Amino acid sequence: MWASIKETVKTVVYALLIAGVFRTFLFQPFWIPSGSMKETLLIGDFLFVNKMAYGYSYASCPSIIIPAAGINVDAEDFCGVFKGGNERLMGSEPERGDVVVFKAPPSEAGRTWIKRVIGVAGDQIVVKGREIEVNGKKLERERVPKESVAKMGKQIEGDVYYESHAGRRYRVLLGVDALNESATEEIKVTVPERSVFVLGDNRDLSRDSRSIGPIHVGDVIGHVDYIFYPAETWSRFGVYRD
Repeated sequence: MWASIKETVKTVVYALLIAGVFRTFLFQPFWIPSGSMKETLLIGDFLFVNKMAYGYSYASCPSIIIPAAGINVDAEDFCGVFKGGNERLMGSEPERGDVVVFKAPPSEAGRTWIKRVIGVAGDQIVVKGREIEVNGKKLERERVPKESVAKMGKQIEGDVYYESHAGRRYRVLLGVDALNESATEEIKVTVPERSVFVLGDNRDLSRDSRSIGPIHVGDVIGHVDYIFYPAETWSRFGVYRD
C-alpha cells in the first residue's frame, strides 16, 4: 500500500515539475477574456504563447492567479529582480504584424494583454481615428464581404477588413462603436528603442498603445503560435496571421 502511495506521489510531483518547466520555458496557456482582438481572436479562444520566440525576460516567469483561493502571484513577484534590463536571454525582437502577449503597465494591475505589433523601434506612427500610417505609409484595407464573416456568429458586429502590413494580411474589425472625441485626435509617436507599438485588431474597442504608449520588449511574454480551441480558430488564425 505504502509503495503504491509513494509511486502516486512521485508521479504527481514529476507531472508538476514537467508542467512547471513547460510553462516557464516553452509555452504558456492563455484564454482570450475580451473582444479586443476580434475577429482574429474571439472571446473564449484558448491558445498557447511561445515563450522561446523572443527569448526570456522577467515576464517569462509564470503567474499563478486563482481568484477563488485569493491567490494572485505575478511574474514580477517571482522574477521582478530582472525587470528593467535591456537584454533578453537568447533574445530577438518582435516583428511588425506579430501577435504578442505582454505584461500591461502597473496601472492595469498586472494584467496580461494580447495585441498586434504595428511598429518597432524607430518607426514613426501616426494614428487619426481609424487611419494608421507607419513611416509615412498608410496601412491598406480591403472590405471583407458580410457572408464571409457570418459564420463567426454574434461575436462579430461591425465591418471586417483585410489589413495589409509588413507583408502580412490579417483581419481587423471596425465600426463596432462610435469613436469618442479623443479617438479622433491625431497621435504621433516615434517608437523608442527596445519598444513596440501595439494595437488590438478590434480597433474601436481596444486599450492599447494609443492610450498606454509603446510597450518595452522586456514586458513581452511571447508570440502567439498555437490555437488549441475552438477548432475553427485554427484556420482563422493560420490564414490571417501571415
